[in-house]
Formats: sequence, structure tokens, C-alpha cells
Amino acid sequence: MADDPPPRVRDARGRRRKRVTEPALSAELRSPSSPAGAESVAWRLHSEVVLLAGWGRAILLQLAHPLIAEGVAAHSGFRSGRRLPRLARTLRAMLTLTFGAPDEVARVARTINGIHDRVHGTLTTTAGTFAAGRRYSAHDPALLAWVQATLVDSLLSTYELFVAPLTSEERDRYCDESCAIESLLGMPPGYLPRSTGELRAYLAGELASGRIAVTDTARTLARDILYPPAYVVGRPLLALGRLPTIGLLPTEIRRGYGLAWGPTRERALRGVAALSRGLLPVLPSAVRYWPAARRARNGAGAPPTR
Repeated sequence: MADDPPPRVRDARGRRRKRVTEPALSAELRSPSSPAGAESVAWRLHSEVVLLAGWGRAILLQLAHPLIAEGVAAHSGFRSGRRLPRLARTLRAMLTLTFGAPDEVARVARTINGIHDRVHGTLTTTAGTFAAGRRYSAHDPALLAWVQATLVDSLLSTYELFVAPLTSEERDRYCDESCAIESLLGMPPGYLPRSTGELRAYLAGELASGRIAVTDTARTLARDILYPPAYVVGRPLLALGRLPTIGLLPTEIRRGYGLAWGPTRERALRGVAALSRGLLPVLPSAVRYWPAARRARNGAGAPPTR
């Protein structure tokens, strides 16, 4: 999220890293393990439409990093009334990165990196461990790692709550599969957590480091996520969506945003989740799964997702 960043830049922890090049990108896409295949845990999770319920939680966690919140507020159309088109583009990108052909994955990665080229600036006020004037860049691997780790953790939590439990091996496989994004976005090899244990240790370490601090900027953005303009008929759906967004947040982050939570809302969340787990097995695949996932499985000659 530096003025057309130089070939090497420093990340948010002060370490230097090398930006991705097109040959490196192409080499990764030719790797047998990239992109994920029909037997991957990533295909299983990302097929589910209901996992949208975890995106709000992931975004609020991401915005709890002051540099990310500053970058989003300064460079995104997030508050300009273009939320739904932006969400649709992000969703298409994620689905393509999971289910797309190698050339489609490469095209999406180039688009993302092109957007990141334009996202850079300075922090306006001191926040957490970051002093006012601290530079940020969307190419910073430390920021990319926080975004990716919070998304992986949120999707795992949402799948297990709303769909079905996973084994520890499946959770670890999903973490490992998700690391294919490293080379696509120019992150150093081995930068992301490769198991559930590593993921939990990373998140706990960041939360304890002082680098994660909910700012006024983040709270303003969060209000737009939680309470977007809606017609009266859409408000009950938005209220349902707020349950996992708020309820699955770590307690300290929820408090930082000033969001109320209690036993009544916790029971409501658990009830909605139980209803989801009961209904999903009997839903038609056209309703339950994303079209991109169904097309990819059909093209691979794979059986329907469990």
C-alpha cells in the first residue's frame, strides 16, 4: 500500500524485501502446487457462498492495522458509495485466484499489483507503535501478511461455524495452500504462516505487539461496513450479517471499535450458524456454491464439493 516503489523497499518491521518480477510470477504459476486443485481444501472452502459471512470480520481486523486503515481511507473508493462494485471485484479476484487457469491467475495478480503501485503515503497521526509521518505502501509484505492472515483465519472460523468442522490436518493444508499468494504479490518465500499453529502464533504476536490499534479512521470505515445505506427490507439481512462480523472478532478488537456484544447476540449467532449447518446439505448446488467453483469442478471432472 512508495512513489512507484523502488526495486527494494522496507516493510513495516524495517526489513528489506525484493518486489516480484514477471519471470518469477510465471515460474510460480507453472509450479505443480499452484494454483490449488480440485482436491485442495482451498477449493472446498472457497466454493461456499456462505463464507461471505466471514469477510466483514476479516476487513475489520485488517483495518485495525493503522497503516492499512490509512491506506484504505486515502486511496480506496470505500466511502464513495461504490462498496458493492468493490466487493464484487474483490470476490471475482479471489475466485479467479482459486479456480482460474494459470493465465487468468497471472492477469489478476498483475491487476492487484498495479493497484498496489498507486497505494502509498504517510500516516497522519501517531497510532499504535507507528509515529505520525510513517510511510506505508501496499507492497509492504508485513501489511500483506496481516491482510492475508486475517482473511485465512476468518474463512477458517466461518467455515467451521457455518458449514462443518475441519480436521487439524485440513486446517494446516488450507494455511499451506493459501501461501501460494506469496510469490504472486512479491512476498518473500516463507513469509506467511504455513500451519494453524503458526497462524495463531502470528496473530497473537501481532495483537500483543502494539502494532494493531483501532484508530478513529478505522472506526469511521467500520461504521460504513456495519451500517451501509439500505432500504428497510434489507435491514434484517444486514443485522444478520453483523452477527459474525462482530461476534467472531477478538475481544480486544471488538472493544477498540466500541462494538457491543453479549449473551443474547451470542445465542443469535450460534442459532443462525446451526440453521446454516442444517440447511446447506439440502440446498441445490446452484444456490450453495459459486458459479466459478462449479465450472472449475466440472472442467476438472471432479465430484461435487462435499
